[in-house]
Amino acid sequence: MTRGYDAVPDRERDRLLRYLEAVVAVRPAPVHTTVAFNAVYFGYDLGGDGYGGSPLCLDDFPVITFGERAPVLPVGAMVCVATGAEPLYAEIVHKEGAHPEVDALGDVPGWVSGAPAGAEGPGRPGNDAEPRRKELLVPDLHAFGPALSLSPAQLHRLRTRRRWINEDGHVVVDMCYPSPEAARRDDLTAYADHLLTTAQKQLLSPFVPVSLAALVGGTLGDDLRAGLLGLLETVRGVLESSAVLSTWGHYAMPRTSLADCRRDTGPLGGDDLRSLAAEVARTATPGRRRFGLATPVTVYTAIGPRLRRVPGATERLRGVGYATAVCRANIALADSVREDSDQGLFENGSRITLDDPFEGGGVWRSHHPGDAEAPGDPLAPAGRGWTSTLPASSEPEPEAELDPVDLPLADDVSLGAGELLRDDAQEAVWRAPLRLTHLIGGWFPLPSCAVRDLHRSHGARPKVRLELHHLVEESDEAEAAHDVVAELGHNSGRLTGIAWPRDFFPGLMLELRRRRGDPVIHLATTRLEERVQVGDRETGHCYDSRVLTREDAPGSDRHGDSAAGLGPRQLVMRTVRRCGLLTLDGHALMDRSVLPSAVYGRRPARSQAAALEAAVAELLAERFLEPALGSRDAWGQPHFPARDREPTIPLVGYCPVRRRVIRPWGDTDTEPGAAGLLASQFVSGHLRRLRPGCLPSDGQRAAFREHCRRLGKADGWELPDGYTFVTEHTRGR
Repeated sequence: MTRGYDAVPDRERDRLLRYLEAVVAVRPAPVHTTVAFNAVYFGYDLGGDGYGGSPLCLDDFPVITFGERAPVLPVGAMVCVATGAEPLYAEIVHKEGAHPEVDALGDVPGWVSGAPAGAEGPGRPGNDAEPRRKELLVPDLHAFGPALSLSPAQLHRLRTRRRWINEDGHVVVDMCYPSPEAARRDDLTAYADHLLTTAQKQLLSPFVPVSLAALVGGTLGDDLRAGLLGLLETVRGVLESSAVLSTWGHYAMPRTSLADCRRDTGPLGGDDLRSLAAEVARTATPGRRRFGLATPVTVYTAIGPRLRRVPGATERLRGVGYATAVCRANIALADSVREDSDQGLFENGSRITLDDPFEGGGVWRSHHPGDAEAPGDPLAPAGRGWTSTLPASSEPEPEAELDPVDLPLADDVSLGAGELLRDDAQEAVWRAPLRLTHLIGGWFPLPSCAVRDLHRSHGARPKVRLELHHLVEESDEAEAAHDVVAELGHNSGRLTGIAWPRDFFPGLMLELRRRRGDPVIHLATTRLEERVQVGDRETGHCYDSRVLTREDAPGSDRHGDSAAGLGPRQLVMRTVRRCGLLTLDGHALMDRSVLPSAVYGRRPARSQAAALEAAVAELLAERFLEPALGSRDAWGQPHFPARDREPTIPLVGYCPVRRRVIRPWGDTDTEPGAAGLLASQFVSGHLRRLRPGCLPSDGQRAAFREHCRRLGKADGWELPDGYTFVTEHTRGR
């Protein structure tokens, strides 16, 4: 399942589907893909205890305070809501924008619809490096079972005071994003970032049934991220494949509940939802005039605030009921657009489209006359409200004979990030990939723990002995050990004057080890079981596939980094690898339509464009590149795989050969899903409850500590009371 939905055998898909359908049936709110992942990974009890019996450590949850700033908290995050007395432990099951300029009637200023986080006004996106956005969070305050939930009377007092939660039991905060790019990430990527940073302890806990580190076979950041995204994609695919569930974006709910809602004649029932759809369809339609032409009218309506106008709806919008009502209303509008219009164009002349899926529970755009606009997918969020306030783009400049540009390295989040493996009284051990700039400049960064210890014991610019342990067929003793200089700052530093071995390359994984007080640093590479071919590079050592793709492109080596003198084929490969959308396993995919301008920095001459197109055709035919389909969002950002309700675009992808590590989850001599899978199955190490009065043996305690060490948790984990540890084994032999 870490490899995605398509890699899972049908039998296992069915097992997961049955459980998730049961989860959706018992949860009181629509179940987001990330919430469904939590249920599977952490163990959600269907009998009423929720996460009460799960291995989650409540003390690790981030604390949020009503009306104040908060770190990035995606849907699915486990949080502690600050109160004056008992803390509220909750799971975020829904969130949406709460822009102050959206009024209580649901009317939205045009520029707000689709605006990026931190936007200051029409056409003013803001220049804050850490943008903020006011967001409404809907917490499930009963997700952790009765033992960790407040009584109805206690919740009523908190809602009445409106100090820690608002009158509906929701939390409004100023969400602070580390960058504009982080604010634009999709839900699954944002949640993966959250689990790998803020919630890493609970993700890698050895108390979960099978930790992610055990599933991917290591603790490397890229492996964990790829495996986590694969699991999320599997859960999403299973939810979307269900015949008994209906989905709106990432939210799933039973079809039976939607049918019951349509038959309901009470507040927010079928009659009210049909009235809402009709109102949105006619809100932009001008009144009849005897003379002259009607002026074009555009109206933006936010679903969440609009539902509060429905008589008698107040109680149904409290707690998680608000998330249910918002999803039902959006589904009703989407059904109306699909069934009663021609690509959003209704008989009254208005065109209805979904413009912003996040702000106010979803912003729908009504425009009249609708036939004046080009048709498209009405359910693909276009953000026309915001884009209509931006200055018109200029015309392309005339063609000219241009030279290839030197492409900068793409700013990929966490690309090449190092990992601290150990930091105690004896030694510090860290691991990081070699970057192109390190190779050219002969330097390598030091972690803050090594910087502080070196600075304290040896001063600001000490000489350090660097010993290289690099197993190759022919070893050069001159490269095995030499003196380097450590340039140390307050909390950062680097080794300079390094003579890298001739076969070192960008992306090569390096492990450095230094004992406390010792002026010697040991640097080692890790051998693979067999040599592999990755693009143009053959290696027998561990590497970071993303860094290798980006920085080992044509024109880049230890002597420099330039596109000068490259032919069309090399220019295409360099551009795709440097500028393409980088996946976690080292693939790079690029919008084929912008490839020529990316190579030359602007629109190329016809002869250059023809040469590049011929080079692309050759590379595709020879399988050095592969075609793919992606999508483009309202901001022009490409995505892969293609997202629902976004226009598809052709991509061209660089696909490096990557050796797959076959883990013994089943019989490796059979294909997934074959009968041989049942004959032999690998069981990961896990906890088992003991009978009352029994204690685990010392051997099992030691085995659990070793299990924690392999998961990167070598900091004193002990077995919880009442449990023993079952070591990994093979079942069926």
